Amino acid sequence: MRYEDIRREIDAGTAARTLPAWAGGVLDDVAAGRSPVPALRHPLGFVCLPVERDGDFGVCLHIWTPEVSPAPSTTSLVHCHSWDLLSFVLYGTVRNVRMDIRANAGEESAEDATQQIFEVVSQGDVDELRATGRAVRYAPGPSSAHRTGESYTLPAGVFHTTLIEDGKEAATVALGRQTPGGGDLSLGPLDTPTHRVHRARSDHADTVRALRRSARSIASAHPPRASAPSAPDPAGKAR
Repeated sequence: MRYEDIRREIDAGTAARTLPAWAGGVLDDVAAGRSPVPALRHPLGFVCLPVERDGDFGVCLHIWTPEVSPAPSTTSLVHCHSWDLLSFVLYGTVRNVRMDIRANAGEESAEDATQQIFEVVSQGDVDELRATGRAVRYAPGPSSAHRTGESYTLPAGVFHTTLIEDGKEAATVALGRQTPGGGDLSLGPLDTPTHRVHRARSDHADTVRALRRSARSIASAHPPRASAPSAPDPAGKAR
């Protein structure tokens, strides 16, 4: 399935019947070495499988799992995307907390700022985090929780952080559509300079365990539906 196929399933309300089997198949193929899709440790704390990249559109599987240690973060988990996000929750509970970002006004002291904004420029498996020197403060704003079988959206340019509840395991199908003029941004320490981060694959054995564990969780969260019993024939006998 590609971006448009998945988008139609979500919009039609049929994603819970189609996406779990598709995602489970992707995980099985990657774990067995039948697919070239990589499983990368993302600095935001999940394993990312970039299934599709086609111009302004992308499809990824995001897996939060204890089988793979999180990649170390050099900034923070507060970030915003340059693309509109549409996600379907395969299992688990995903909470998005929007952040209220405020730049220092002229009359405020420099000590009021706690973070600076970084521009994230990605090329392949390398992220360059460019320190802008734009000092800001932030505070948690509205949050929303999304559970197994639900979908949610986040527009480009909204600062937020994503938390996993109820056991710390979850997986989503994430669709991204690039928006013109936007940028990927992250908040980080005031004294951190521009730097580069390589997105690395985890240990192969850990990755295989994580993908197989996730495939089992998908199957458990979306068991096959029992077929309806056959209707009796006119003579009263079951077909």
